[in-house]
Amino acid sequence: MPASPSAHRPEGLIAQLSSATVDGEAKFKALRELKNQIIGNRTKKLSYIKLGAVPSVVSILSSSAFADTCTEVPADSLLVQSAAVIGSFACGFDAGVKAVLDAGAFPHLLSLISHPNNKVVDAGARSLKMIYQSKLAPKYNFLQGKNMEFILSLLNSENENVTGLGASIITHSCETSIEQNALCDAGVLNRLLSLLGGSLCQRDASLESLATIIKGNSEVLWKSLGPENGMALSTVTELTKDRYPRTRLLACMCLIVVRNTSPCYLQDVGTKTKLMLILLELLDDPGQVGDEAAFALSSLMAEKEDLQKLAFEANVVDRLCDHLQKGPLQAKRIEGILLALADLCSKLESCRSRALSLQVLNFVTDALTHDSANVRAAACICLKCVSRSVKNLSAGCFMNEVIVIPLIQLLHDTSTSVQVAALGAVSNIVVDFTTHKSLFIQCGGVKQLVQLAKSMESAIRENAVWALRNLMFLADNTCKEGIFLELTASTLACLIGDPEPSVQEQALALVRNLVDGCIESIECVFLEDGLILHAIGRQVQNASRLEVLIQGMYVLSNVASGNEFHKEAVMHQLFPQMDTATQSIMIKHLQNTDSQLRTAAVWALVNLTVPSSPGAYGRVVKLRNAGIASQLKNMVNDPCLDIKLRVRTALEQFKTFGDSSI
Repeated sequence: MPASPSAHRPEGLIAQLSSATVDGEAKFKALRELKNQIIGNRTKKLSYIKLGAVPSVVSILSSSAFADTCTEVPADSLLVQSAAVIGSFACGFDAGVKAVLDAGAFPHLLSLISHPNNKVVDAGARSLKMIYQSKLAPKYNFLQGKNMEFILSLLNSENENVTGLGASIITHSCETSIEQNALCDAGVLNRLLSLLGGSLCQRDASLESLATIIKGNSEVLWKSLGPENGMALSTVTELTKDRYPRTRLLACMCLIVVRNTSPCYLQDVGTKTKLMLILLELLDDPGQVGDEAAFALSSLMAEKEDLQKLAFEANVVDRLCDHLQKGPLQAKRIEGILLALADLCSKLESCRSRALSLQVLNFVTDALTHDSANVRAAACICLKCVSRSVKNLSAGCFMNEVIVIPLIQLLHDTSTSVQVAALGAVSNIVVDFTTHKSLFIQCGGVKQLVQLAKSMESAIRENAVWALRNLMFLADNTCKEGIFLELTASTLACLIGDPEPSVQEQALALVRNLVDGCIESIECVFLEDGLILHAIGRQVQNASRLEVLIQGMYVLSNVASGNEFHKEAVMHQLFPQMDTATQSIMIKHLQNTDSQLRTAAVWALVNLTVPSSPGAYGRVVKLRNAGIASQLKNMVNDPCLDIKLRVRTALEQFKTFGDSSI
């Protein structure tokens, strides 16, 4: 008899799957019906997960594994069908993967790999491969016990889904150089290379695994694709011409990993240009291949000016902008294209100018309000790179309400990565040009930056202070006063003493920009009984990070350019106890191997000993007693020209006060 309509409803199906009295044939049909309903349908998957279908299916898988036969349906058929249903739940759906893992399906599926029935093995391998496409899949410990032997047994299987599973486990789980080396030494790489000549499934899985094992490990790269294995690289290169788009993409990605791991490979300009053109062609693919091609292109060009020049010559900027104009694109595609454009525009003004001429800002500003957090972050990153154009910054191209308002709104986005990316864009567009800063302040940008500077997330604090630092750069007195009033002396002092050195550095750089200029600005560090100045002094005396010391010394140098009171305050911070038995921190800074720190220290001495200053003579005497004059004499031939010139100036000023030995 045909099944009743209620049997096809979710509640009816689950009742059949979970009932102890329902026979094997009914369960088999229920499993098949469930699989047909959920394939490719996330809504149905989620609905059945909420109704508790997954544990029922796993229970059937578990019980069938120990059953010799079933009167109506062979146990193996139930195993195949239940494994297929579990794979369908997991396919491309993290919520499904979580439900499957939480129900305890993983060990049962793994046990199917050693089943005598090849159909059962195949079903188990397929489902495990689905799970291993997700980041939620369990990590595999290659270094434990006989785990490496198991991986090799998978790769050596005659079943292509089993070999694909072995490769998928490697791609998902191999993360450290120790694991990479162990896999290489165990012969895994050689086996993967041999599988490049296998079926489509084996080729694709092997290309992904090869890239994972080689990535960032020049030693493994040399062993696998070095002179002794010259054909291996040729094989991968040949696969970039394969008839299947995904194989071409994976071959390109593998070659990009090779190039990024060791630039001595793939130096031929023609090969690099071909890689770009193949990836651009793959962007036309409407599916996942097209989405991933943009990210691969981004990875190829990131931080490589030579490749960015090649890309410009190959009209890659135009091609990417053309894709953005093609009309509604999936979020993943937009994100990838924006990131590729960001990398293209990160170093070359020619790329930035071309992108701007193609109205890329229109797409970027639209993407700032996209529903996808990843797209919003990518738009901010692209804006940051495009806005490195000094010409267009000075023209105020980026400081307008269309850009500024959505950027400020993104500063309180629910996604931390979007906030950090937005702060990076803000840092660029507010820098350097005083006439355009007022709009950002009027739109409430400073208030939001100050709030983020107090965030519990160190990355947000650092980037918020960095943005405030750039906003303070070359700002007029009114702008500086407004920023400082919002920030307050106590907050700034706390940031200077932040637990994170990167935040300390940016806070000190902010103060450096604040006190660079008129006397009124210098007075800010003396408010609240010199709260900020004391915080700076503590860092100059005690910090271990070089960048913090450099910024701290430059702040004190700027303060020392002020009036007599300011100079004496700096002397007190640098020489809190004039004890000749103890080497002063100033001597240590002057002897530092870093030229920037030595430069900052000498500048401070020049500003402290200006002959026209009333107290200069007394400070010179103290500096001589602290051994500073002798140290300066040792620096007259410093390898850094700037230091050499400043040292001569300082010694001339010392000589003004009667030191005939100079």
